[in-house]
Amino acid sequence: MQIFDRRLVRLHRERAAAGFASHDFLFREAAARLADRLDDVTRRFPLALDLGCHGGELAAAVAGRGGIETLVQSDLAPAMARRAAGTGWPTLAADEELLPFGPECFDLVLSNLSLHWVNDLPGCLAQVRECLRPDGLFLAALLAGDTLQELRQVLVEAELATSGGAGPRVSPLADPGDLGGLLQRAGFALPVVDGDRLTATYTDLAALLGDIRRMGEASALDLGPGRPLRRDILARADELYRRRFADRDGRLTATFHVVYLTGWAPAATQQRPLRPGSANLRLAEALDAVEHSAGERAPAGKA
Repeated sequence: MQIFDRRLVRLHRERAAAGFASHDFLFREAAARLADRLDDVTRRFPLALDLGCHGGELAAAVAGRGGIETLVQSDLAPAMARRAAGTGWPTLAADEELLPFGPECFDLVLSNLSLHWVNDLPGCLAQVRECLRPDGLFLAALLAGDTLQELRQVLVEAELATSGGAGPRVSPLADPGDLGGLLQRAGFALPVVDGDRLTATYTDLAALLGDIRRMGEASALDLGPGRPLRRDILARADELYRRRFADRDGRLTATFHVVYLTGWAPAATQQRPLRPGSANLRLAEALDAVEHSAGERAPAGKA
């Protein structure tokens, strides 16, 4: 199912590329947190891929870390790939939905705030897993959950109040609770999903919408020609935003829910869970507790 117009996603990034460095705060913060997760792994990853590299923020964050000797950077937008080339690593324009890499060619695949624009996320994850060598690592950050929940709420309510109907204005995002299952479905071992909620503040709604556009993150829903956001709708949305989501200084708060995915390409050397019933020590012995049979009532005050 086509949710996003990938041509429009690419166009938004192309337009944002020239001034991206002035609006990349979210990408730099997520990149730093991804790099911290890489520090938790003692393995070395000589050949790595940055999938959806934008302006090279992740390359800067992982420099000298993880034993990376070569980092290949790719982005859907050629203009972004050209910006990332300034990091000195090889770059190319490539679509996350159609990876141009052979099987088992990377030790590490990283992706920073790009995969939430993929239509077939399970298929993309399967391609990533296929291009990892056995026991290779996948680390990604993507926007999910209640990202921009404030904006969603006020735009829908404002449009309903002024025009009697409302269409989707903010792109749908994955439920964090589903992402672990998607990693398993794609064939990853030892999947882990965690997340952070980051907030930014803006003087008004126009500043927030402008920042989203200059990040290259404007909505790219594949809905065909839609109704433009009229000025009266925006004015009403700004009023609602100020009333409900302004901080004590009167600035509008915007939430970004960043979810981090970790998974390993399967390998025979990886840890595996024991078979049920294979334990050689009873839980009661480990806890130094008295064990009672099912249905037997324990004496008061004793475990």
